[in-house]
Amino acid sequence: MIVDQPVADEYREIAGRFTALVEAVPEEDWGRPSPVPEWTAHDVVRHLVGWFPPFLAGGTGVKLPSGPDVDDDPAGAWRTMSDGVQAVLDDRACAEKILTNPYIGEVPLPQAVSRFFTADVFMHTWDLARATGQDGTLDPERCAVMLEGMEPLDELLRSSGQYGPKVEVPADADVQTRMLAFIGRDPGWEPTAS
Repeated sequence: MIVDQPVADEYREIAGRFTALVEAVPEEDWGRPSPVPEWTAHDVVRHLVGWFPPFLAGGTGVKLPSGPDVDDDPAGAWRTMSDGVQAVLDDRACAEKILTNPYIGEVPLPQAVSRFFTADVFMHTWDLARATGQDGTLDPERCAVMLEGMEPLDELLRSSGQYGPKVEVPADADVQTRMLAFIGRDPGWEPTAS
């Protein structure tokens, strides 16, 4: 999270960018490969829509609204879930809730959303943009904050299976390149011709 930015505003900004990318994907491009091995553009959205609602409900009892099936309408599925996340973060009563999880313990709900979901949406923004030929430029300040927070957890993140091996990049590479390489993405990845 950028210093002093409220969690609800942080999500609004990051999810808004992702939503704009989702809404710009032509139907025929959902099957295009993404920088995540063996994932398509469709799979990037499926991942975000699939893992977070049960994580939130299991840890807080908060249920997000159900939208269309992601296989039938990825944009509609994303919008419905994302609007639900924003409503949770905008609800002052939810600010007092605690998310409980056997792996992370107890975390205030807004911080849990920021740390686990908003960060995931931010990283996958690049994946969806690259897969669909859109602008993959990420906010450098946010890249720097995320990289600084992740580097001390290198071994833990790697052992979780959620991050691929680090990609070697020049030491003087820009912060977006270094952040992407840290999470196991090839910053120079280009979709193969279909």
